Amino acid sequence: MTQILPVQRPAVFSFFLLLLLFGSCQNQTTRNNPESLQEYKGSENDLSAIIRNPVSAQGIDSVNVAKITFAEDVFDFGSVREGEEVVHLYRFSNTGKVPLLISDARSTCGCTVPEWPKGAIPPGESGEIRVKFNTTNRPGTQRKPVTITANTYPRMTKIWLQGMVESREGQ
Repeated sequence: MTQILPVQRPAVFSFFLLLLLFGSCQNQTTRNNPESLQEYKGSENDLSAIIRNPVSAQGIDSVNVAKITFAEDVFDFGSVREGEEVVHLYRFSNTGKVPLLISDARSTCGCTVPEWPKGAIPPGESGEIRVKFNTTNRPGTQRKPVTITANTYPRMTKIWLQGMVESREGQ
């Protein structure tokens, strides 16, 4: 008869714990340093300031972050005929202390399409977000949000496009 030896549970647990520890070790600088940020160099804060997280164990650092300030956060396009395309440039400035990096801009539907600068905006510099709204099949009062995600606090900022789209049926 074959005898089965009991497995030493503490040894198995220790083995899996070591695997977990060694498997989770990675070079943090390469994992958190996207290639698109390699262009920005030469400030007292360097790349780590761009991608830094304003939330830390000490609380929220809302002073030393990028700040996006829009000349206008709501654009009223008035009244247009259905089928027309509305395009507007939202101008903004980085009024923060570190470079501004916009990682995403999106609306709630495919009829509103934003385009934003992909590079870092240094403190004190300006940029634009171009928003295009296709009014086809969108008659009536419209109020479309565009949510911008950036290295700011809070992380998301909204701008709005609004107006009236006159139905084609009334032509």
